[in-house]
Amino acid sequence: MDEIVYELREHSAGLNCGRWDYIFSFIKKFRNRPGFVLPNRAQVTMERHFLSSYVNLLIETCHRRGVHAMGGMAAQIPIKNDPAANEQALEKVRQDKLREVRAGHDGTWVAHPGLVPVAKEIFDTHMAGPNQLQRRPGTQVTAADLLAVPDGDITEAGLRWNIDVGIQYLEAWMRGNGCVPIYNLMEDAATAEICRAQVWQWVKHGAKLNDGRAVTAELVKRAIADVAGAQLSQAARMFEQMMTSADFPEFLTLVAYEYID
Repeated sequence: MDEIVYELREHSAGLNCGRWDYIFSFIKKFRNRPGFVLPNRAQVTMERHFLSSYVNLLIETCHRRGVHAMGGMAAQIPIKNDPAANEQALEKVRQDKLREVRAGHDGTWVAHPGLVPVAKEIFDTHMAGPNQLQRRPGTQVTAADLLAVPDGDITEAGLRWNIDVGIQYLEAWMRGNGCVPIYNLMEDAATAEICRAQVWQWVKHGAKLNDGRAVTAELVKRAIADVAGAQLSQAARMFEQMMTSADFPEFLTLVAYEYID
């Protein structure tokens, strides 16, 4: 972070706490090490120690250098025609932004313009000035903090969610859309990368589902067929290859570029 801030000192107002990017990088970097297998993506929240440590380090680094520490993206989007579900989504955004402003962030961003008033209200209420550059977390963050693997479950539902969302995203990406609303969440390349990287990691290490079954390539292929149907789309075939092959492509988009005219 120090090096990035220094190199971009004339061209950047600060750093953004990219939660999905950090999770994907975490999996990718340690993908071959069985001690670094993460649970279902939905359980890897910002309250987990390694992510809250990342937040504290980012804020400390930015504020020490006099630049802004921006919060991460709230993935929820407004839900039309379902007021109850919409209010639940808005409340998740409120709680996420409240966590950020209390931690010391200077601002934040959201996945949908309809959520700007929600985030702005939280920051206007809890941040007295234009920023919080004077705030310091006051915690000493170590490498062990940043690499603490969270506990949790790996479930068949979590496996299918990764496969379903990943294929839907990749199909949309190949049509030219890089930011896709799926199941009332805004998915981007980083979240799709988590989907395929998690499944690859689970297969690589034979991770156990909570019902005792191991995650295997065959189990993944059956789940793909259930999600995508018997006639697999090009995106489904590509995603299957990336989740079950011995090699791990650096980025899924590098594979997908080969199929774009």
